[in-house]
Amino acid sequence: MSTSHRCLVALFSLAIPSVSVHATDTIRLDDTVRDKCLMVLRNGLRGDDFWPSIHAAEGLTSGGYGKEVIEYLKPTLPHEEDDQRRCGISRELVRAGQRGNASVMLSILAGDDEYGHVHAAESLYKVVEIGDGVAMRRAFHQDDNLRLKLMAAAALGRCGHPEALQFLRSTLQHADPEILRIAAWILGRIGNSSDIPRLKKELPRCEETLLRAYLHHSLAALGDSDGANALAANLGNEDGAVRTYAATFAGDARSIEVADSLTRMLDDPHADAAIRAAQTLLFLSRPAAPDSDEDVSIVVYPSTTQNPRYTEGSVFPLSDGALLFAATEFQGTGSDFAKAHIVGRRSVDGGRTWGESRVLQKNTGGMNVMSVTLRRLSSGHVAMFYLQKNSPEDLDLFVRLSMDEAMTFGEPKLVTADAGYHVVNNDRIVQLSTGRLLAPAASTPDVHKVNHFVSHCYLSDDAGQTWRDGSGHVDAPKRGAMEPEVIELTDGRVMMIVRTQLGYIGRSYSADGGDTWTEMQSLGVKAPEAPATLRRVPATGDLLLVWNNTFTAGAGHGGKRTPLTAAISSDEGASWRHVKNLESDPGRTYSYTSLVFDRDRAVMSYWDSGEGNGILSCRFRSLPVIWFYQQETADQ
Repeated sequence: MSTSHRCLVALFSLAIPSVSVHATDTIRLDDTVRDKCLMVLRNGLRGDDFWPSIHAAEGLTSGGYGKEVIEYLKPTLPHEEDDQRRCGISRELVRAGQRGNASVMLSILAGDDEYGHVHAAESLYKVVEIGDGVAMRRAFHQDDNLRLKLMAAAALGRCGHPEALQFLRSTLQHADPEILRIAAWILGRIGNSSDIPRLKKELPRCEETLLRAYLHHSLAALGDSDGANALAANLGNEDGAVRTYAATFAGDARSIEVADSLTRMLDDPHADAAIRAAQTLLFLSRPAAPDSDEDVSIVVYPSTTQNPRYTEGSVFPLSDGALLFAATEFQGTGSDFAKAHIVGRRSVDGGRTWGESRVLQKNTGGMNVMSVTLRRLSSGHVAMFYLQKNSPEDLDLFVRLSMDEAMTFGEPKLVTADAGYHVVNNDRIVQLSTGRLLAPAASTPDVHKVNHFVSHCYLSDDAGQTWRDGSGHVDAPKRGAMEPEVIELTDGRVMMIVRTQLGYIGRSYSADGGDTWTEMQSLGVKAPEAPATLRRVPATGDLLLVWNNTFTAGAGHGGKRTPLTAAISSDEGASWRHVKNLESDPGRTYSYTSLVFDRDRAVMSYWDSGEGNGILSCRFRSLPVIWFYQQETADQ
């Protein structure tokens, strides 16, 4: 045994009775140990070795001290010129709650200089940020840089790309030990129990100590007892790198049984090992994160006698990681023409609990304001779009901008300057890759006298400052083309889908950015007279459709608005698969869905009917993106 190893054994034999373990997979640190953890991390953050200092920043944030990290790192980012280091700094700022800094990593990933590409993909994977997914998908589909492909697969797989996960699993058999190490490390964090036998199968060829440790640590994180035992032993390994990675993965595995070993490691001569031990101790003293597969479904706005209808919502991810859920609160009755204003509630735990309601937009209309859309513009500002209803012949769209993350909003700007009744559904405004904003509207001169709609778009090419009506429109028989939704296609065209009375969803195309439109045709999807929502999945690039998958000829509105169904298209809407019901209670109705992708989850809102006509509550729903790809139940 080497002298250094004997010293380590002596060090680890000094028990420090400082940690108690609880049945809830958390540990309790006494003040002395907590203070020592913070000392190690704070000293590490200010140390001369860059990457250990970044690891210390991660440790402080995971322990609940993110504000310190922001205060220390934020001033350094503008002065850092090295792209790899810029990735490390921006990553930890995102982790500490400043999500806007993901743009730094995304711009590096999309840039021409390859130097920072792998670091950008890895950093984005670690903080579960992929933006619109375009740059990350490009990195995954290239074959010139396998490390980049692996890290892109990690980021996409974590955000719900099934083929990316399959690729990671296949690379476990790669002949290069370094590729095996990376794949094992990733799967230990984003894989599942099915990966345990895959990892164990590769152990016999892992002769190098660090590589073997990586596989064991990933096995521990996936719940394997042999891996957990190996991880515990590796905390005393003579190799500082092995100890460091063991301490790191002890957090992923929530290995509370090694807390005393981690406490002794606070004096480890290998600085990064001490930093990782401090990080994991603080992490294990906090409640475990919810299961990533959790289905969060909560009625956030329940109907009441005074407010019988809450509908037409929009959920918005704020830059600090919180969610803002805006909805229309009607008063007295559930009529479209009842008094109403727009309210908002905030959640800091992914939608599991919500704060108090506050008015985001007071009623400035002769009847109401309703149908809110919250969007982050390319400028970084938050835009709130809403309808102001004065009469059956006067309904207009307005927009207000916020410079302080939706705490306050500026003066309203009119979008729909022409006369008429202009319906713009909730959560509908789109910003194209060109920067153009599209507000899809269905218009009629008077909803009571001329109950026939044509769909078109209002366009803005100056970030919403001024607007004009497109020169073309979409029409259909009977009540016309109603409640449009638009989406940019990969070939640059814009597709519009519309509600019809024809038993199907209609579609039309624009080759000039939403100005003019082709004649409406069927999307090939049956539907009652009800709105549908269409979005692009960032991880895969597929289209996700949410609609009421039913039609009953002769029934009012073509049938009840149930079930609420989702389907995936990998060919830009030509065909649909993975058809699954989000809601299927035949005694209830579900409609006016909002949908946004937040990290690895699809976040929605929709009305959920109660007992009696016009009694409508508003439900929040959050699902992992991978859910939409699992267990195909029907063919469309």
